[in-house]
Amino acid sequence: MTILVGHRGARGEVPENTLPSFVHVQQLGIRHVELDLHLSRDGQLMVIHDPDLRRTTGRHGRVDHWHSSDLTQLDARRNGPPCAQPCPIPTLEQLVLACDFDHWQWEVKSASRKRSQQLVQAIKQLHDSHKLHGKVTITSSSRSVLRAAQQLAPEIPRGFVAERAWLEPIKVAKRYDCALLVLNHKLCSPARLRHAKQQGLHVSVWTVNHAKDMRRLASMGVDSLITDFPGLAIATLQQG
Repeated sequence: MTILVGHRGARGEVPENTLPSFVHVQQLGIRHVELDLHLSRDGQLMVIHDPDLRRTTGRHGRVDHWHSSDLTQLDARRNGPPCAQPCPIPTLEQLVLACDFDHWQWEVKSASRKRSQQLVQAIKQLHDSHKLHGKVTITSSSRSVLRAAQQLAPEIPRGFVAERAWLEPIKVAKRYDCALLVLNHKLCSPARLRHAKQQGLHVSVWTVNHAKDMRRLASMGVDSLITDFPGLAIATLQQG
């Protein structure tokens, strides 16, 4: 059976990468989620997709220029679906303490070598302190991030986020000993899916928001399906 993964919580239903979004996913009964990470100025892991604040909060500046205590006071409802309550940017630790999922995909965006190492070290510390062994995969499209994860936190599984076919997604995933291939759904052909599975990769496709694509990819046999609309996905796949 195809596993459903909430994208940034439930991006299409509740403002993305906020505690209310992940609580919503949990209430739907979905046990797997994906989120994005950046470091604050004081080295805290913040759950936010963009490196800057404008799109989700309307504020100016980069995440890494703000202290975590200030970031957690910002309302991240801007450009998201309607929500009656404020939706602050959470730290990853706040989210881990509030929600208990079976599996988390923690995506780290492109970063310099030094920044990649800092991010991975922060992830490893939180992962170990909260005893999340077997529940987390570090994912990235950045080879510098995957290399840092491979070297500094080899015990935490890795996933390659594949956006373009010319990068030979399966080959890159195997180069960094990845457990997951996080594949743009437009790149998911039956042949590529079969090859990935033969290589021992869990294939997680993103971002699947239309019922016809959900049905097609589930019937193709993808391992997990990342969606902005987990409520729609549940209804669609239950119908068959």
